[in-house]
Amino acid sequence: MKRILQFMTTIATLAVLGFVGGTFFYGTKTVHDLLAESAELKEAIAALTHEDQIGFAKVVKQEERDGELYTTIRFVETARDDMLNRVFEKEYEIEGDVVHFDALVVTFSDQAVMDGKQRALYLWRRIYGESMSPADGFDISTPGSHPERYADLLRNLKQSDQDLFWEAIWNLANDPNALQKHGVKAIFGNAVYKRVRPGLIYVFKIGADGQISPETVLDM
Repeated sequence: MKRILQFMTTIATLAVLGFVGGTFFYGTKTVHDLLAESAELKEAIAALTHEDQIGFAKVVKQEERDGELYTTIRFVETARDDMLNRVFEKEYEIEGDVVHFDALVVTFSDQAVMDGKQRALYLWRRIYGESMSPADGFDISTPGSHPERYADLLRNLKQSDQDLFWEAIWNLANDPNALQKHGVKAIFGNAVYKRVRPGLIYVFKIGADGQISPETVLDM
């Protein structure tokens, strides 16, 4: 009788472990699963619209200190559907007057979007001066974070799926071909730089190919 009880206890224990193990194994979702199976994510990507303006910058102050020029610049990221709506705004001080603006661009295949025209995600990364290395630049968005300008894009996904998607998108910089079969066509860094002056606004425009270019206008 004692042996039978021990045997049954062992079987029960293995069953519990097998259930837990099975739940862990089968419950682990990858971004490949998400892109292949999530109708909500496919719908969100398909509904991406063309964007013209993704932000702007202006000089707040330029001054010399100890023989060196320093520039304080205000960077503004605008909303996807409203260029007057600011989703991010911050000031940065850069040594010199040449400022680099670095973004991560993720494009999707023609089949992944609703009207068959190329669309992309634009994730601002950092700002840095001419005398700085990009790695030492000032963060605009932290890799792995949820960009504010796309807050509504994945609103129908569970939080865990949103986390998984954005983590994968940021990590694509290290493996640009990882998700091609799921309609993620290309990923590349796009850093533009300008010698900046007070009295001007530098408006960042994007083209159909995902390239970013600054347009200079007077600060009225």
